[in-house]
Amino acid sequence: MFESAEIGHSIDKETYDKEVPALREALLEAQYELHQQKRSAVIVLINGIEGAGKGETVKLLSEWMDPRLIEVRTFDTQTDEELVHPAAWRYWRHLPAKGRMGTFFGNWYSQMLQGRVHGVFKDAVLDQAINGAERLEKMLCNEGAVIFKFWFHLSKKQMKARLKALQDDPLHSWRISPLDWQQSKTYDRFVRFGERVIRRTSRDYAPWNIVEGVDPNYRSLTVGKIILEGLQAALNTPKPKARPTSAAPLPEVIDGLSLLDCLDLTLHLEKDDYQEQLITEQARLSGLMRDKRMRRHALVAVFEGNDAAGKGGSIKRVAAALDPRQYSIVPIAAPSEDERAQPYLWRFWRQIPARGKFTIFDRSWYGRVLVERIEGFCTQADWMRAYGEINDFEEQLSDAGVIVVKFWLAIDKDTQLQRFQERETIPFKRYKITEEDWRNREKWDLYRKAVCDMVDRTSTEISPWTLVEANDKRWARVKVLRTINDSLEAAFEKRDKQDKKHKK
Repeated sequence: MFESAEIGHSIDKETYDKEVPALREALLEAQYELHQQKRSAVIVLINGIEGAGKGETVKLLSEWMDPRLIEVRTFDTQTDEELVHPAAWRYWRHLPAKGRMGTFFGNWYSQMLQGRVHGVFKDAVLDQAINGAERLEKMLCNEGAVIFKFWFHLSKKQMKARLKALQDDPLHSWRISPLDWQQSKTYDRFVRFGERVIRRTSRDYAPWNIVEGVDPNYRSLTVGKIILEGLQAALNTPKPKARPTSAAPLPEVIDGLSLLDCLDLTLHLEKDDYQEQLITEQARLSGLMRDKRMRRHALVAVFEGNDAAGKGGSIKRVAAALDPRQYSIVPIAAPSEDERAQPYLWRFWRQIPARGKFTIFDRSWYGRVLVERIEGFCTQADWMRAYGEINDFEEQLSDAGVIVVKFWLAIDKDTQLQRFQERETIPFKRYKITEEDWRNREKWDLYRKAVCDMVDRTSTEISPWTLVEANDKRWARVKVLRTINDSLEAAFEKRDKQDKKHKK
């Protein structure tokens, strides 16, 4: 796989000096056009052998192009904040917006390779990381990103010669880093596992580019031309709405019986029972959030439901049990301009809590398979794809110790009408009702179908949906609290069992 990058590619100075001006001009033109169109984000992943010119090439690209539109990020060492979040959180926070370029050193490939080369984990974990990288890149490309993956290569002989030359040069010996010496000892393992990663993750939508790094002229022109061709191809691609999309049809329920039909919406609690159970469950939640085992977990509660189903009231009862420093409430509305310039899940990844904390989402990432599906804000292919992307997202959270609890608060159509009318007539509730609520009500059956599809496709063992009978607000509030508490206790017990097993 690396044979063609070990044959001594070179470009003479005369040829280099002749080609660079036109290349720079074309790169700048493409960069500005990309920024103006704001259709695609550009992600450049820098990997390969130490000393193969990675840093020099990125520095040169910043000189050739407008550095104000390029964000260079290094992820070599995790910060304290990153250590208490899921692994992918650090990358999601720094994704470039559409029209901009992000260059990532120490990216997800660097992390998986270093871990495997130095025996931190075995092949099974490496393969899991490879699969995760594939899913991430596929999702980013589906959202419009252009990904360049570069492997800067040196043969073992070339690497040793470079280190010796630098070591003997008093003016440049400082450029040798501990990682250079370390990799000189693990070169064979690094290349072997690097080949495995490249073979598994080079795809048509995000192929690897292996660049020989011995000659700086050859290396610089090669990388510059690859980026130029990729940018021009992205600019010449028809706009997404003009591209034909296809998705398999969802099956209809032939007997007309849906999951929501099976809910007993007559369930209710009397006031005295409600007060007693509410206090009990709130005290239970308060204790669980202060349990020392919570330090190994974060908690995410997702609230979805029919308009006027009582999401806000349930959230208030949950929050009332806690110290405000322990939780945050994230209301989700239509995305802002900044959020529309990012992949769909970006605004949710940024809100994922650190270990020991609790985030409540009032509406959530499920908007893509609900309101966006019904209102036509995305294509069928987009929302069909979203089921898998959401499952992958929640699996990453679960793997990192995040407990995800999801609620659909269900009411019947008559109850909704009654609550809408109350909101219109009671002054302090009037702010809760909008014209959009009435429009959504006209699409009751469409939303009902979308909810059933959502639950069927995203209620998983690691992150199940809880359907809450919400005609009676008291019943709903207690059920929400009890479900959160049960989920916390189950997660604590599961982790305790795992710890005992590892100690044996």
